[in-house]
Amino acid sequence: MTRAPLSGITVVTLEHAVSAPMCTRTLADFGARVIKIEHPNGGDFARHYDDVVNGLAAHFVWCNRNKESVTIDVKTTEGLDILHRLLDRADVLVSNLAPGSTGRLGITPADMEVRHPNVIAVEIDGYGPGGPLSHKRAYDLLIQAESGTCAVTGEAGAPAKPGPPVADITTGLQSALSIMALLYSRDTGRSAGGNTGRREGGNTGRREGGNTGRREGGNSVAVSLFDTMMDVMGYQLTYTQHTGVDQQPLGMSSPAVAPYGSYRTADGQTVVLGTTNDREWQRLAREILQRNDLADDERFRTNAGRVANRAVLDEAIGDWCGQQDLNHVQKTADAAGIGNSRYNVPSEVVVHPQLTARDRWREVQTSAGPIQALLPPPVIAGYDPPMGAVPGLGQHTDAVLAELGVGSDEIAVLRDRGVIGPAYG
Repeated sequence: MTRAPLSGITVVTLEHAVSAPMCTRTLADFGARVIKIEHPNGGDFARHYDDVVNGLAAHFVWCNRNKESVTIDVKTTEGLDILHRLLDRADVLVSNLAPGSTGRLGITPADMEVRHPNVIAVEIDGYGPGGPLSHKRAYDLLIQAESGTCAVTGEAGAPAKPGPPVADITTGLQSALSIMALLYSRDTGRSAGGNTGRREGGNTGRREGGNTGRREGGNSVAVSLFDTMMDVMGYQLTYTQHTGVDQQPLGMSSPAVAPYGSYRTADGQTVVLGTTNDREWQRLAREILQRNDLADDERFRTNAGRVANRAVLDEAIGDWCGQQDLNHVQKTADAAGIGNSRYNVPSEVVVHPQLTARDRWREVQTSAGPIQALLPPPVIAGYDPPMGAVPGLGQHTDAVLAELGVGSDEIAVLRDRGVIGPAYG
């Protein structure tokens, strides 16, 4: 089996909800060690969103496999000292705390540059520093509304939040990508011979001789949910900049191309058909609809014309689909080289044959017993992602403190003082 790409990298994280946990779970999927610092009183608040996974929360088990949970009250002097001792051994710090929290704890990127200059410090926030909204709390829905994402989702006059927490997920992935870029820069910068600074040995989080591979220009990354969604909204913002038009959402369609949407079939199913260029439109009209008149109609020669006359095309496609069952529609579309899919609900996706045939499900352990989880999207030849357990609150506190040289008697004292959480189990 191929060695884990991030083997030997240690990540310390102060995280809640989805954005930072998605970032660190991604790093853990690539083999990094992730030490999740949680408050002794309840920990990550995503643990308590619901209890549908054998008593655990669905959001939490989704975003937190492969991690170690250590309960520390970092607002205490002793707890903050433990945090810094962990950072002495770490490669990366990730946080998505409330505005101003890292400043009060003395772990802003500027602070880290002084006390832990070799640690890549990643701070995820809502709006980015220096703006009129920088002080505000930010959650996925709030950012999606502020960024215009809700305005281009749903139907005209009925805006909607995209179902998945798109702002959180994309911000987490952008953060993970930034960390990997800085780790690469640090490692390749260590020697003129290229990436010779491979870590050897176990998951100790330290290179031989210390983490000396500092990257010129600083080791901090700031990623805001708002800026991430500005990038996601790139098409819509560019269109409006150059037309002055706020495009209206079209449900299961797109204002950018036509025909492209969902249509009911004779057997009560919903098929999604789409074209992305003029050649595909010609094939759809001539080979599927058998409508040469539409294919030859000047109104539909270009995508801009088809968008302007979308209703005519939707009616024609809808009439044809309404006379066929789903299987026939999809086989005909496949034969003509036209993209198509079946509209599914989550209960159908869970048993999707594409997942089963490709063996995409794995068993993951939790404090409430084993569950099934999907493999991460990247398929790396020869590498099996670890798919480690979802940690119980404080499950690894004693073991991690012991690594720092904290004896059992001192651990007991810290526990009595409330600096760390109760003994696990």
